[in-house]
Amino acid sequence: NKAINAQEVAVKEKHPPPCILGTHHEKGAQTFWSVVNRLPLSGNAVLCWKFCHVFHKLLRDGHSNVSAAGWGHLSEGYGQLCSIYLKLLRTKMEFHTKVSEGLLLWVMFVDVTDVAWHPLVLPEPNPTLLPTVFSSLDMSRSVSVTAAGQCRLAPLIQVILDCSHLYDYTVKLLFKLHSCLPADTLQGHRDRFLEQFRKILTNRAQSVSPPPPIHAPLPPQNPPNFLRASALSEHISPVVVIPAEASSPDSEPITDLETRPLPGCVPMAPAWLGVLRVYLVSLLPRDRLIEQLYREISALKEELENFKAESARGMVQLRGRSSELEAELAEQRHLKQQAQDESEFLRAELEELKKQREDTEKAQRSLTEIERRAQANEQRYSKLKEKYSELVQNHADLLRKVGSLKPLLASPLPAVPSQHWGSLSSLSAVTRTRSIPLPAQLWGFCRAGGGGRAVTPAPARQESREQALQQRLAEEQFALLQGTAREAERMVRDALSRLEDPAHIGCTGSADYLLSRMLAASECVERLRDAHGKYLSNRAAVGSLLPCLALFAHLVSDTLLQGSATSHVAPMEPADRLLEMCRQCGSEAVSYLSALQDPGSVEGADCSLVMTCLSRISTIGEELRPRGLDVKQEELGDLVDKEMAATAAAIETAAARIEEMLSKARAGDTGVKLEVNERILGSCTGLMQAIHILVLASKDLQKEIVESGRGAASPKEFYAKNSRWTEGLISASKAVGWGATVMVDAADLVVQGKGTFEELMVCSREIAASTAQLVAASKVKADKDSANLCKLQQASRGVNQATASVVASTKAGKSQVEEKDSMDFSSMTLTQIKRQEMDSQVRVLELENQLQKERQKLGELRKKHYELAGVAEGWEEDGEWILVLLWMESCSGKE
Repeated sequence: NKAINAQEVAVKEKHPPPCILGTHHEKGAQTFWSVVNRLPLSGNAVLCWKFCHVFHKLLRDGHSNVSAAGWGHLSEGYGQLCSIYLKLLRTKMEFHTKVSEGLLLWVMFVDVTDVAWHPLVLPEPNPTLLPTVFSSLDMSRSVSVTAAGQCRLAPLIQVILDCSHLYDYTVKLLFKLHSCLPADTLQGHRDRFLEQFRKILTNRAQSVSPPPPIHAPLPPQNPPNFLRASALSEHISPVVVIPAEASSPDSEPITDLETRPLPGCVPMAPAWLGVLRVYLVSLLPRDRLIEQLYREISALKEELENFKAESARGMVQLRGRSSELEAELAEQRHLKQQAQDESEFLRAELEELKKQREDTEKAQRSLTEIERRAQANEQRYSKLKEKYSELVQNHADLLRKVGSLKPLLASPLPAVPSQHWGSLSSLSAVTRTRSIPLPAQLWGFCRAGGGGRAVTPAPARQESREQALQQRLAEEQFALLQGTAREAERMVRDALSRLEDPAHIGCTGSADYLLSRMLAASECVERLRDAHGKYLSNRAAVGSLLPCLALFAHLVSDTLLQGSATSHVAPMEPADRLLEMCRQCGSEAVSYLSALQDPGSVEGADCSLVMTCLSRISTIGEELRPRGLDVKQEELGDLVDKEMAATAAAIETAAARIEEMLSKARAGDTGVKLEVNERILGSCTGLMQAIHILVLASKDLQKEIVESGRGAASPKEFYAKNSRWTEGLISASKAVGWGATVMVDAADLVVQGKGTFEELMVCSREIAASTAQLVAASKVKADKDSANLCKLQQASRGVNQATASVVASTKAGKSQVEEKDSMDFSSMTLTQIKRQEMDSQVRVLELENQLQKERQKLGELRKKHYELAGVAEGWEEDGEWILVLLWMESCSGKE
């Protein structure tokens, strides 16, 4: 009693040892149990708790018979039955606690994953209770009619009723589980069900069939096939039906207690059949009515729940449909507005294209006229060249004939052979044709040739005649030089006149082609200088000078026209310098050709001034070349890969820096500052991720473009062939990487409190514009139905959304900080407030003036940027780049 009392204190260490010694003294715990039986354990929780504590000590340290004596009631008749029945009731109570009324019917239509194992836990005590009850009865005599037999058999009626419903729920839940989960997962459930099913079939085979009409519903011969969903329709729920009796249960035995006919039923045990009849008939009317009402209530509840669920689903669907229709209506309105804007834009573009078409037609007509004139010049040049070749050949023949006649004139000729008369006759005819008089001695020799007299001319007269022939030949050669120089001068003058022709304004050219023509002209000037030097040293070497003059005139004229065409697309200042230098080059070429036509100034003619002008034209052309063209063509492919890889690396580095800044901000900042920094850095991280996705999509699209367009060539050759497009990709990639780095720097300054929110917003818009440039550069040569192009466009939209998120979070953070730092005017006087107001007005005017100036400066910077970037990246070659500029301006200029 001292150890086990109602005081809520721990059991003292000195109290349990006497009890332990007592068990060893009497070889058991009889005295302990006799005392405990008088204690109100069920009425006092503290007393029961201390009893458990002391009894535990006895089990550990007491006599060995204490454990065996503790189960004394199990050896009696009702002890084991009560133990098993209590376990059954405890299991049933736990089951009903976990599974409320109607839950099993509800889960048939929802999800059974959480409750499906409870019915499979319940059946275990049931098969143990039935054999135990039967074994406790004396089966040699009819004990079911005795009071003791009825006392033991009556609870089995409830067990049978539970088992009938339990079997039905178990089968349906297993079918439901197999419709929701894989068959392999439920292998343990099926094995356990089949084990219980076989036990029931075994008990059915061993039982003795009682006389009808009472039958206990049992499963069919074959277990349900849970792997086949249609087998659920073959399952019939076993329901026990107990009909009512007209007579009293005390006067007449039960004769009509039966169940609804079900397949696969076996009779109940005959030993306690009568007891079940008497007991069930007494409870039948009220229980049947209650059960029927419960079923109706359950059906109505289920119908009501179904109706509510259906109504809720219908309402949700209608709301969703309404939201979809509203969104679709808004989208249609947006598309309508977008279509109207696009229509206006296309209409303006159509007008612009019409103007461009008219200008193109004018330029085409001008180009046709230029080609016609060039063709006429080529024809005149060809005829002049043929005529010159003929004259050179005739001149060579004359020289050979004169050389053959010199020995004859120097020696006495007693007789002229007959074969020389033909030569003299032909020589006379040629000289008459060329208006070259023969010496009188030669004609005298011809007249005296038949008589055989020798003619000996005077040496002085012979030498004078030779000099006359040489002089005449030199005059003819110079006449050829004059004609060629005159024709070349006319060609150059024609090119100079076309520089001022309004029809030539529509012609455009590139700096690359101008440099190629200038290089050819420079080489021709070098050859002309060498040929002119040879001619001055030997007047007979006019044959090497005339072709150089014709080619010189042709190349210089072409260079002048190409320089003028290039100036039409160049910026204003370089264009004026280039056009002026072309005029100066043409004037120097005309002066040089005019000097070649004058016999007195042919020796002083110098083409070095023309070479100087060509060098200056080359310098201006180099300025107009795109800056990226200094890369070799074969290196463009490698450069594209390097720039894309560098861009991806820059984005990854920027994302890592943002994560590092976010960690530092969380560690060092608190309150509003931490909230603002987390919001801004989180949106920046989202923007970096969106840009990374866009760069990957751009890589995939570029690979597709290269694979579809290169044919049998290698990717490097494809990049080299499309160098302008390649340079656009390189420039766009550089812009994206640079923008990512600048934005991270701006975010770092904002987090540290050293930067401004406006700078971060401008950087985010700038990187969005750079990604737009990359998208446009990738779209130029892409197929409009390409899947990679769709991915790129989706990634571009993601970048725009992320940019908007950065701008929104920055504006929100700025507003939050400004609200925190709002001024307090409560302590200011009227004079101070008036002074502050005037200062604010002055500051507003100053800021408005600065804003106007900065906008003008921004416009000039954009104009210069578009001019430089257009030449550098080949935007004039494709109308798509006009959209790039508009997109970049819209991305960077939105407020």
